[in-house]
Amino acid sequence: MDRLTIPQIVSMKAEGRKITMMTAYDVAFARLVDDAGIDMILVGDSLGMVMLGYPTTVPVTMDDMVRHAAAVSRGAKHAVLIGDMPFGSYQTSRDDALRNASRFLKESGMDAVKLEGGHEVVETVRALVENGIAVVGHVGLTPQRVAQFGGFKVQAKSADAARRLIDDCIALQQAGCFSVVIESVPAPVAALATERIAIPTIGIGAGPDCDGQVLVLHDVLGLFGDFKPKFAKRYADLGPIVVEALQQYDREVRDGTFPDAEHSFTMKDSERAALEQALAEPRRPKKVV
Repeated sequence: MDRLTIPQIVSMKAEGRKITMMTAYDVAFARLVDDAGIDMILVGDSLGMVMLGYPTTVPVTMDDMVRHAAAVSRGAKHAVLIGDMPFGSYQTSRDDALRNASRFLKESGMDAVKLEGGHEVVETVRALVENGIAVVGHVGLTPQRVAQFGGFKVQAKSADAARRLIDDCIALQQAGCFSVVIESVPAPVAALATERIAIPTIGIGAGPDCDGQVLVLHDVLGLFGDFKPKFAKRYADLGPIVVEALQQYDREVRDGTFPDAEHSFTMKDSERAALEQALAEPRRPKKVV
């Protein structure tokens, strides 16, 4: 199966075909997500919470993102790969944004980067696109600003806030974004934004009318119990299954039933006899030259 391209992703909106996106942070899960036929894999800075144990995404560094994204690119052969630009990597200046985004693509194998924000990042988006870097926007609840929001709260609930969000989507499209993630906003607001722009919208907690959907892999599989957003549907509850498997391993090691003959390497009788004979012979001291 050939790798999907960004123009193919964009064309899916015009064709009325829904787009799927899922996060991944390592080679093993990247292969599984890819094998499932997901269209886009997002190496999200959410890895700071689900992989590194931070309370928010803010502490994640460029080194963190590049390392995990490179692992994902080695595992995925079909999906379009998107990497989150971490906090502080693009806000300081357009030159910093261009340098960090260029490094991201060169060292990790990502197809595009994602930036959080609306009008305030438009010129940065434009600079990246003009220099050959594909960009996904991100509006609504932008986790890198969670402290300003007072927590992970629904955004764009008033008419004025909804108007600003829609204007942000339009501005990001005009700056060159090929897609926009809309997070944690009322479904009617996301539907209006989706109607008003030609590029795909990818919803996360934004209702059914976006052109596609994205979720965090660990939420989907029940592997992260510290925080469960309302919008995250759990398609499997693997956490207890993993714990049960590890407890069985612990028991078998302690009672001596693992490893057994099936999981051990053996020797032929002749090889064992030769080994025993060699061990029985006195060792001759080596000559010192």
